[in-house]
Amino acid sequence: MLNVPPQSFPSMSSQQRVAPSGQPRNKVALKPGHSLMDWIRLTKSGRDLTGLKGRLIEVTEEELKKHNTRNDCWTCIRGMVYNVSAYMDFHPGGEEELMRAAGMDGTDLFDQVHRWVNYESMLKECLVGKMVVKASTVLKAQPTKKENTHVNGLTPPPPLLPETAAVPLPAKDHRPRYDWFQTDETVTVVVYTKRKIPNSGCSVVDLQGNILRIEILLGSWSYLLHWSLSHEVEEIVATKTVSSVGKIQVCLRKVVNAKWTQVGQPLESHDSFIRSKDRGLFYRDCVLVSKKEVTHDTQLFCFRLPPGTHMHVPIGRHVYLKASIQGSDVVKPYTPVDEVLMPQKKTVSSDIYLMVKVYPDGLFTPHLDSLDIGASLSISSPDGPSMLRSLRDVTHLYLLAAGTGFTPMARLLRLALQDLSSVRKTKLMFFNRQERDILWHSELEQLCTEEERFQVEYVLSEPPGSWMGRRGQVEATMLQSFLERPEDSKCLVCVCGPTGFTELAVQLVRQQGFSEEEMHAFQG
Repeated sequence: MLNVPPQSFPSMSSQQRVAPSGQPRNKVALKPGHSLMDWIRLTKSGRDLTGLKGRLIEVTEEELKKHNTRNDCWTCIRGMVYNVSAYMDFHPGGEEELMRAAGMDGTDLFDQVHRWVNYESMLKECLVGKMVVKASTVLKAQPTKKENTHVNGLTPPPPLLPETAAVPLPAKDHRPRYDWFQTDETVTVVVYTKRKIPNSGCSVVDLQGNILRIEILLGSWSYLLHWSLSHEVEEIVATKTVSSVGKIQVCLRKVVNAKWTQVGQPLESHDSFIRSKDRGLFYRDCVLVSKKEVTHDTQLFCFRLPPGTHMHVPIGRHVYLKASIQGSDVVKPYTPVDEVLMPQKKTVSSDIYLMVKVYPDGLFTPHLDSLDIGASLSISSPDGPSMLRSLRDVTHLYLLAAGTGFTPMARLLRLALQDLSSVRKTKLMFFNRQERDILWHSELEQLCTEEERFQVEYVLSEPPGSWMGRRGQVEATMLQSFLERPEDSKCLVCVCGPTGFTELAVQLVRQQGFSEEEMHAFQG
C-alpha cells in the first residue's frame, strides 16, 4: 500500500485529521471493489498500469514534473519512478494524500507514515523506470517536523535497501568497534559499544550457514558486522553482555580445530554505523510451534527462532511479520508478549509469543490463523523506540489500553511489578466491547489479589445489564479519578489501542495536566 503523507500530514482538509471536537480520524472510505485484495487482482489482470506497454524508461527530473495530474500521476520513491494513477481509488488515505507527491520525489513523505510498506511488491506493475539523476537532486516534497516528539508512535521500518551516507555519523569516539580472538575450539567476536547498555535486547545475532550477521541496536543507531565465515562452525551461537562496560561477546564453536587467520570475508554494510531507520530490517524464518486460544477471536501464537539466531525484543519495541499472500508480500507489526502475564523465570527464550486478534474478513490474520504447526513465517529484528529511559524513577505508572492495545502493556506490567523498585502504584484501565473480549482476564484478576501495588479497571462499550464495572468509552471525567498525582510522585501514562482511541486518549491526558514527557503512546 502506497500511503504518501502530505507536506503537513494530514492536511487541514483531509478526512484523516482529528476533528476539533476530538473525534478520532478515519481512513477515507473506499469505493466497493477497491480493497487491498481488489488491487492485487488488478495488478495480476495484465492491464497496462504504466501506459508504456511494458517498457521501462529512464526518467529525468523535467519529465517527472510533467506527470502531476490525477489521471497522469508519477512519483519517485528511492530512485524508482511509479505511475500511481491507477492506485488513486485504492489508496486508504485518499486521492488528496497521493497527489502531494505528484510529479516529484515522494520518498520523504512516504517514509514519514508508511516506511514499512513493501511498495516494491505492491507497485511492481506500476514501475515506469529509474531516475537518471540521484534522488537527492530531484524536487522533493518535504514533510514538516513532527510537533510532538515525545509521544512515540509506532514507526515502521524501511525496506531492505543499500544504506547511504546521507546522515552524519556520531563523533568518532562514540563509534563502536570490534575485535576477535580464538582458541582451539572457539572463535569469539567482541563488540565494544563505548557506553552502558541494557543486559539484553541490544544484540541480534543470525548465523545462517556460514553467514554471520551481528547487529547492535544502540538507541536510534545500528552497528552491523557481517561476514562470510572462513571456516565451518556449529549452528548454536552463545552471547554474553557486560552492561556496565558496554561489551557484547558472540562465541562460535569450530567444527574443525583449525587456526583461523581472519573471521571471514566482509559482506555488504560490514562494520557500518548508521541510524536504524536507514537500515532495512533483517528477517529470518521462524517456525510456529504452538497456538492457544486467549478469547473467542484472539490467539497466542508461539514462533521459535532458528538455532543460529539470538534475539530478545526489548519492552516497548515490536517486530514485523511478513508473508506472501496471493503473490504479494504483506507485512504487519506486532508487539511480543510473554507466555504468561507474570512469568517467574527471567531467562532469554528462543520463542516469540504474539497475541493476535483474527479478523475473518482481513487479509493477514486469517492467513496467520490458517498456518499449521511446523509452518514457517518471516519475522523481523526488533524495531521502534525504546521506552526504558521514560521509566526511570517513575513512581506511578498508568496504562490506558483498548483491545489488543493491551499487548505492549502486558510486559510493562511485569517489568514494573518485578523489576522497578521505584514504582509504588501501577493502574490499568482496559477498554473492550464485551466482557468476553478482555484479554488474560483471569490472570489480571489473580494479579490484583496477589499484588497490592496493582489495580485494574475494565470499561465495556457493550456491557450486559448485570455489568457492575465502568461503561462507555474513554472520556475526561473517567480519567479524572483514575489519573492521580500524589505529592512527590513521578508519573508516566502509557496509551495503546486503535488510532482513534490513542489520539483521543492522549488529548484527554494532556487536558489533565500531564506533559509530553509524562506520556508514551504506542500507535499502529
